[in-house]
Amino acid sequence: MVENKHTILVVDDTPENIDVLRGILHPKYRIKAAISGERALKVARSEPQPDMILLDVMMPGMDGYEVCRRLKQDPLTADIPVIFVTAKDSVQDETHGLEIGAIDYITKPVRPAIVKIRVQTHLALRDQTDHLENLVQQRTSELNQSRLEIIRRLGQAAEYKDNETGLHIIRMSHYSKLIASALGKSEEWAELIFQAAPMHDVGKIGVPDALLQKPGKLTPEEWQTMKRHPEFGAEIIGEHQSQLLFTAREIALSHHERWDGSGYPHGLTGYNIPLSGRVVAIADVFDALTSNRPYKDAWSNEDAIAHVQQNAGSHFDPELVAAFTSVLPQILEIRRKYAD
Repeated sequence: MVENKHTILVVDDTPENIDVLRGILHPKYRIKAAISGERALKVARSEPQPDMILLDVMMPGMDGYEVCRRLKQDPLTADIPVIFVTAKDSVQDETHGLEIGAIDYITKPVRPAIVKIRVQTHLALRDQTDHLENLVQQRTSELNQSRLEIIRRLGQAAEYKDNETGLHIIRMSHYSKLIASALGKSEEWAELIFQAAPMHDVGKIGVPDALLQKPGKLTPEEWQTMKRHPEFGAEIIGEHQSQLLFTAREIALSHHERWDGSGYPHGLTGYNIPLSGRVVAIADVFDALTSNRPYKDAWSNEDAIAHVQQNAGSHFDPELVAAFTSVLPQILEIRRKYAD
């Protein structure tokens, strides 16, 4: 079994000094060497990256302080611990080295025992920090997955109550992400819309079953009750600091608003409607039109597409209709893949 050694980059313009440190640290560590600041930066950025850098200060051209500054300014190398190994032994020199990002300062002539202990201690701290960060990332990922699953299940509960299948929320969530991506927004925002969209109709939990499953046209009184489901949804989700839940609430409350102000619950117009709600409005309507419901048969894809396009500027944001049209091949593929 090959031992997993840490790699240490030793930087010094005097080869004899590199040989001294190599002799102290070898064979416990894998040693790389650089005799200039410029070379040190290249080695630090190359794979496999060093786990630590022992850095001389007084070098021709780029001195060690400048090397350290550049290492700490580069996201690729900023986390590599740097220990200065130098003949500059004043308090001011040591303070300056630590201020610009070094974790330790060893003066020459070096003492082997001190070098070994300092290197071992700081590598152990780095390993422990990496381990803790990995644990935090793992736990955070698990929490996020649990939260997403709860959101999907709540969204699915609302769809089952509405006599629909869970495939509706899968399809419309994918449609929403495709439309959001076609706008040129960040991948993170498009993913946020994808994750929040399943909660768009959670407010239907507060609507009587008789209304949701009624095969005929609703009376004016029944329709007024049905139109309250966006507000029910906002109340169910509540107000949170979480960006995901904030967006889910925003979508639940605004996805039935219309570009021309004829929607509900607040009759918002144009850009006053949150972008997330405008995106989901198109995805939701298109999937509703192409699906069987208690009160209607499914429309053809062609008829549903024509409806969305004809209602640009009235029901829907015209820019989003153009985005929807640009990703129609992908939308229809999602429609086929997740058919009822």
